[in-house]
Amino acid sequence: MSEQHPRVKIEYQDRIAIVSLNRGNKYNALDMAMFDAIVETVGLLKENRTIRAVILRGEGKGFCAGLDMVSVMKNPLNVPTLLKKEGGVISNLAQDVGYLWRSVPVPVIAVTHGSCFGGGMQIALGADFRYSTPDCRFSIMEAKWGLIPDMSLSVTLRELTRIDTAKELTMTGRIFEAPEALKMGLVSKVCDDPLSEALEFAKSLAPRSPDAVMYAKKLFNETWVSDEQSALEHETRYQKKLLGRWNHLVTASRNFFKSPLTHKNRSEG
Repeated sequence: MSEQHPRVKIEYQDRIAIVSLNRGNKYNALDMAMFDAIVETVGLLKENRTIRAVILRGEGKGFCAGLDMVSVMKNPLNVPTLLKKEGGVISNLAQDVGYLWRSVPVPVIAVTHGSCFGGGMQIALGADFRYSTPDCRFSIMEAKWGLIPDMSLSVTLRELTRIDTAKELTMTGRIFEAPEALKMGLVSKVCDDPLSEALEFAKSLAPRSPDAVMYAKKLFNETWVSDEQSALEHETRYQKKLLGRWNHLVTASRNFFKSPLTHKNRSEG
């Protein structure tokens, strides 16, 4: 099953949503239609209770080359539209393309290849995991335009690397490849076929309680840079939401009967 959008394509395979940035002839550069399509796609994924994981990839020769500066700057109203923040939300449209992946209640795995520059890198950083080809090139490229990254990188990058590394990459805008990104903590895994390995990882989550996976994601996203009191309070709050619920009981009972200790006790009895 698939859903086709002007800029983003969604396919479903074994309860895994494969989301493809669908502007390959432009290296999936972000024009206004792409911004809107990504936000719409995240909304669809959040409402879909059948999926267990999301894989985010790019069509064509690269994951995403960043902002389509020429297209966006053609209309002087585009920049105010990107930076406008609606009441009651914490992010604007520019930030949403990276930040909103954190609100999807299942793991999101970005699969990168070719170029992952600027806004493209910030989209990838919004995922929970990043699987990359060895030759994929990365850059926080906004310095090239005399700007700073403003698509939620100030939230996502600090969870993955040191502050001096973040400053150096942002100030220089230099290009680096996947092996270096792995050493800096920006990539989860480097492999020749990252899509295949991402699919295998996504499938490995199937036996897990979807509620437990969801709250594990929320727990770390909400506490990784918080104080200890807040982190411990989140642990207790989310554990109370899990205990005794259907998915907890089913998962626990299934694994109880698979446990070596259970079989040992049975044989001794």
